[in-house]
Amino acid sequence: MMENEYLLIIPARLASTRLPNKPLLDIEGKTMIERTFDNCCKAVSRNHIYVATDSLEIYNLCISKSINVELTSESCLTGTDRVAEFAEKHKANYYINVQGDEPLINPDDIKLVINSIKVYPESIINCYTEILDQDQFFSLSIPKVTFDTNFKLLYMSRSPIPGNKNGNFQKAWRQVCIYSFPADSLKKLNLNKSKSNLEEIEDIEILRFLEMGFSIQMLEVSGNSLAVDTESDLLQVREIIRKLSNEKS
Repeated sequence: MMENEYLLIIPARLASTRLPNKPLLDIEGKTMIERTFDNCCKAVSRNHIYVATDSLEIYNLCISKSINVELTSESCLTGTDRVAEFAEKHKANYYINVQGDEPLINPDDIKLVINSIKVYPESIINCYTEILDQDQFFSLSIPKVTFDTNFKLLYMSRSPIPGNKNGNFQKAWRQVCIYSFPADSLKKLNLNKSKSNLEEIEDIEILRFLEMGFSIQMLEVSGNSLAVDTESDLLQVREIIRKLSNEKS
C-alpha cells in the first residue's frame, strides 16, 4: 500500500475530565503528545502524521516542534469526531486514528494495522490485547472487548466483560486505541454527530459505529501500550519510560 493512501491522525484536547491538560503533561522531559507523535513517526513518515486539536496551546506546541497540526472546532464530541472533521479537509482513502494519550504506543502495532487494511479494506479496524490481571479487568477506565469467532466486535464496555456467575476474573481482553477508518465511514459519522445511546452510557466512541451497523474488525496487538486516563496511569507511564531511558544509557 502506498503511503499516500492513508493519513495518521492524533486527536488531542485539553478538557479531559479525569486528567485535565493531559496531552501537555510532562513525561521525563517531553509532553505526552510529543511522545505519542515520536512513536508514530517510527511507523509512518512524519509527513503523513497530523495532530488534530481544538487547543491553541497544543497547536502552538506542535508548530514549535514542526509537527503537522490542524485546528479543529470545539464542538467535536470525541477524538473520532475530530478525525472526521479533519477528513473533510484532507482527503485520503483511510485514516489511522492514534489517541493522543498513548505515549507508549508500539510502532509495530501501527504497522500491523496499516498492513491489515489490505486484508479488511471495507472494515473499520480496532485493536485489542489480552488482560492479564484483575485490576485491569475491574477498572472502569479500561474498555473491555468481546468479539465473535471471526474477531468482529460484539460489544465493548467499561464494565468487566465477559462476566460470570462468580463475578471473578477469568479471561478477558482490553481495547488498544489504534483505529483504521475507511473514508466513507467518517463521512457517515459526520451525518451522525450526536452520541448514540450506548456510546453516551459507556463513553466509548467506537460504539456509535457499532450502533450504526458497521462491521468492526478486531486485531490483536502487543500489550505494550497503556492509555493515560488517570494520575495513577501517568505515574506508571513515567516509571516505565524512566526505566527504558536508564536501560539505554
